Amino acid sequence: MHYLDILVFALYMMGVIGIGIRFLILNKGVDDYYVGGRKIGSVHIGLSVVATDVGGGFSIGLGGLGFIMGLAGSWMLFTGLLGAWLSAVLLIPRVKKIEETKRFFTFPQFLGSFYSPQVALLAGFISAIGYLGFTSSQILAGAILAEATFIPHLDRQTALIIMGIIVIVYTAMGGIKAVIYTDTIQWIILMAGLVFIGIPIGFIAVGGMEGIREVLPAEYFSLGNVAWQQLLNWAVTIIPIWFVGMTLYQRIYASRNKKQAQRAWLVAGLFEWPIMAFMGVLLGLFARVAIAQGLFGYLGYDAAGDIDPEMGLPLLLRTVLPVGLMGLMMAAYFSAIMSTADSCLMASSGNFLTDILSRWFRIPESRRKFLWISQGLTLILGTIALFLATKMPNVLELMLYSYAFMVSGLFVPVIGALFLKKASSTAAFWAMLLGGGTTITLIIGAWNLPLDLDPNIFGITLSFLTFSIINFTKTK
Repeated sequence: MHYLDILVFALYMMGVIGIGIRFLILNKGVDDYYVGGRKIGSVHIGLSVVATDVGGGFSIGLGGLGFIMGLAGSWMLFTGLLGAWLSAVLLIPRVKKIEETKRFFTFPQFLGSFYSPQVALLAGFISAIGYLGFTSSQILAGAILAEATFIPHLDRQTALIIMGIIVIVYTAMGGIKAVIYTDTIQWIILMAGLVFIGIPIGFIAVGGMEGIREVLPAEYFSLGNVAWQQLLNWAVTIIPIWFVGMTLYQRIYASRNKKQAQRAWLVAGLFEWPIMAFMGVLLGLFARVAIAQGLFGYLGYDAAGDIDPEMGLPLLLRTVLPVGLMGLMMAAYFSAIMSTADSCLMASSGNFLTDILSRWFRIPESRRKFLWISQGLTLILGTIALFLATKMPNVLELMLYSYAFMVSGLFVPVIGALFLKKASSTAAFWAMLLGGGTTITLIIGAWNLPLDLDPNIFGITLSFLTFSIINFTKTK
C-alpha cells in the first residue's frame, strides 16, 4: 500500500476509536452498555444486523467461494435471507412481548424464562464460548486482509495483534451503542466501496466479460454449481443462528418496539441476499481470473493452487486499485470485519457477565462500577479471542465451527420454547449438552462423515431426538 492509502486507512481507524471514546463518556450504565438503552431505531438496527451477520468472515469467505465455485457460492447467504425473515415472523414477536416486562440483557435469560436456571446457565456457556470463537474468526479475517494488502510486507502475527487491539479497545470502551452506530457507518462504507470502487475497477482490470469468459469454465456462471450436501450444510448451520444468536437478541432488546425490530430484520435479509452475496462472490471470481491472467505474478503467485482461496480477493484489490482508492477499499473491508468482531465480543462479554459470573459472584449495585466491570471483562475476553485467532488458519472454517457449536446445542430448545405449551427443562438441558457435545466431538475427531455432511447436522439430530424422547416421557 502507498503511504497515502495507509494515511486514509489510519484516519478511518482513528475515527472508529473516537466513537468508542465518545460512548465511553456517554454510557451511564449496563443498560446502555449491553442493549443501547432499548431505544435505537430500525435503520441503525437493520444495518447493524446485516453488518454483524455478513461481516468480515463472510466477506472474505464469500470471496473464497467465488474463487472456488463462482456465482453458486452466493447460495451461502441465501440461507441468511431465510433465517432473517423466519425469525422476524416467528421469534421477534415472542421475544419483544416477554422482554417488555422482564427487561432481558441476554439470550440465555430469554431461554431461562421458559426453562430452569440450569438451562439458562448451560446456554450461557455455549453462547459465550461460541461467540468467543466467532470473534477470533473476525480478527483472523482482518489479519489475512492486512497480510495480503499492506506494503511493506506485514506478517500475519503482527497483523493479528494490530487488528485485535483496535477491535478490543473501541468495543470495550463504547459497548453496544458504539458497536451499532459504527456498524451503520461501516456498512455504508463497505457498500459504497464495493459498488463504486471494488467491482467496477476489478471488472475492467480483468478485461470485462470477454476476459472472464476466456479464462473460466461455464460452471462458474451457473447457480447450480454446488452439491446438495453443501446447500444442506449451509442451511442447517446458518438459518438456526437467527434463532439462537446472542448478537441478534441484543439488537431485538435494543429496538424501540416489535415493528421496528421486524422491519430491521426484513431489510437485513435483503441486504444479505442477493445484494451482498453476489458482490462478494463476484470479486472472488474476478480474483480467479486475475491469477490466471498473471496479474499476481509480481507477488510470486502464478496459479490458483499457489494461494489460499480466501487470499484471492485481497490480492486482487491490492493489485488493481489505484493510490488513495486502495485505502478507502481497505477501510471498507476492515469495516465489515470489525462490525462482526465487535458484536461477537459484546455478545460473549454479556454472556459471561450476566449469565455465568453473576451466578457465583456478587456484582456491585452501582451502575458505574457494573459498567467498569463490563468493560474490563470485554477487554479480557478480547485478548483471549486474539490468542485463539493465532491458532486457526482458516476464517470460514473457524466461523462455521463457532456457528455449529451454538446451533447444535441451542436451536432445538428454542424451537421447543416457541412452539410447545410446556416443554421440559430436563429435555432442554440434555438436548443442549448432547447436541453441542456431539458436534464438537465430530469436529475435533475430524472423521469422514456420511455423504460429506456437516457435523452440525448430526448434533442437531441427536439434540432433537434427546429433547423429544425426554420431553415426551416427562410430560406424558
